[in-house]
Amino acid sequence: MPGVLSECRDNGKRPSVLALAAQLGLSNTTFRRHFPELAKEISTVRSSPSSPMGNDDRPSPYNVLVARNAKLRRANRSLTDNLQYAAAQIQRLALDNARLRETLEATSNITHINSPGRPRRS
Repeated sequence: MPGVLSECRDNGKRPSVLALAAQLGLSNTTFRRHFPELAKEISTVRSSPSSPMGNDDRPSPYNVLVARNAKLRRANRSLTDNLQYAAAQIQRLALDNARLRETLEATSNITHINSPGRPRRS
């Protein structure tokens, strides 16, 4: 564990529970379940402000853009997933509505004007 933190510090990256779990061949959930203290420690280190290699306390403009880009990608992925779920729900509701309407019309003996079984008048 200290090796992971020092490696991340040397590379200028923030430690990740997911990355550590993957290195150990575990899923994120399994790692968190079996090693809650380590997961909490990594989360604490990850959420604390990191000191860049330079003396300046502010991140470079490039790092700001990289962080914003990553945040936008995550939001885009989440919105795309939500849109797909919404479309699937609308399709399911449309099918349910058609089935229920058909059942209601059948039980209410409703005849459609354009139905093929209706005799034509001369």
